[in-house]
Amino acid sequence: MGRPKIEPVVWRAPAPGPKPSPTALPPLTVHPVNGFGAEDVLLDSDGTVLTGLSDGRIVRLAADGSRIEVVAATGGRPLGLEHHPDGLLVCDAHRGLLLVTGSDVAVLVPRGPDLNLCNNAAVAEDGTVYFTDSTSRFDLEHYRADLIEHSSTGRLLRRTPDGALDVLLTGLSFANGVALTPDRSAVIVSDMAAYRLHKVPVTGPTAAASDTTVFVDDLPGFADNLSLGTDGLLWLAFASPRDPVLDALLGKPPVFRQLLWRLPQKLQPAPQRTVWVRALDPATGATVHDFHGSPPDFHMATGVRESGGTVWLGSLQEPAVAAFTVPK
Repeated sequence: MGRPKIEPVVWRAPAPGPKPSPTALPPLTVHPVNGFGAEDVLLDSDGTVLTGLSDGRIVRLAADGSRIEVVAATGGRPLGLEHHPDGLLVCDAHRGLLLVTGSDVAVLVPRGPDLNLCNNAAVAEDGTVYFTDSTSRFDLEHYRADLIEHSSTGRLLRRTPDGALDVLLTGLSFANGVALTPDRSAVIVSDMAAYRLHKVPVTGPTAAASDTTVFVDDLPGFADNLSLGTDGLLWLAFASPRDPVLDALLGKPPVFRQLLWRLPQKLQPAPQRTVWVRALDPATGATVHDFHGSPPDFHMATGVRESGGTVWLGSLQEPAVAAFTVPK
């Protein structure tokens, strides 16, 4: 498959926010998952860990890594995973929004005109699903094209229990992670390539896209998946710090990025080999924890979950998941 054509849009990147704090990344425990690209992580009540792999399998891993079992096979490329009242919700980049019940895989919203690249989700108690369509322009395998083009065609969608589909927010630059606030009154969504998080009211009289606010701006990296931890904090995984070359080119005439896209991939901007996760106060957006490091055996954290002081990480580029303990 050849590279798709890009049509770059000029956009001036804001100055990045604070650099990583002095808090070093705690030691990681890395657990192989017998597959590649464990993009997200989801924890069960018994402490086991679920993740989706590039070959379509969803696997369950014992907390100590001693046992791996296949839960389901979507036939696509699973990304975000969430618990749903009726089973396991799966954001599948190739197939759409899925619901796994036992070995059965049902399509809630198919990939097609209404959904191109299903990425991440949050689920309300009544089964309402808030989820992102990262881009209408490219598939997952060409996600870099969307970052370079910066056409901002990502969206935040809602599927109600009766199957109705609504568009809550448009114009997102590779829409990514989604999390409900602790009181379930709003959704936080990652506008990844615009380096910000939005807060979208979903209950009450202000539940409208026009009341959306920027929750955190000028982020210093590409904020991937989001999740609410048992500690009450909003955790986000930075897939990579920002790239100053890409930021500079975004404000230049489009021809420069068209030339960049024609270069061999090894000469294009690429994610740095780092692990960076941050925890925010879900009310104010203030940083509570900021862990950054470059371990030799794990990089590009795209999924993050905190439970009982342990933080689990997934990665789009690793054949493993990893975990660390939050320092007291």
